[in-house]
Amino acid sequence: MFPVARAALSLTARGIRQTAVRQAHRKHEPDFHDKHGNLVLIGGAVVFTAVWGYVLTQLGIEWGFSPVGRVTPKEWRQ
Repeated sequence: MFPVARAALSLTARGIRQTAVRQAHRKHEPDFHDKHGNLVLIGGAVVFTAVWGYVLTQLGIEWGFSPVGRVTPKEWRQ
């Protein structure tokens, strides 16, 4: 193995070990996502549904409009 590659692997392994040790000694306390994650997710889903429900039902957008059958070609002028 090349010395540069061996040094890179050594640094990577050392970083992984330090991270594992740091996480093992850290006392786990609930953060924002542990406390409020599901509530925020449900709130976002409700807002998403309400906004799209309004857009689809109240704005009067004409869906699937096509000029086929409504537009007739004019006679060709010479």
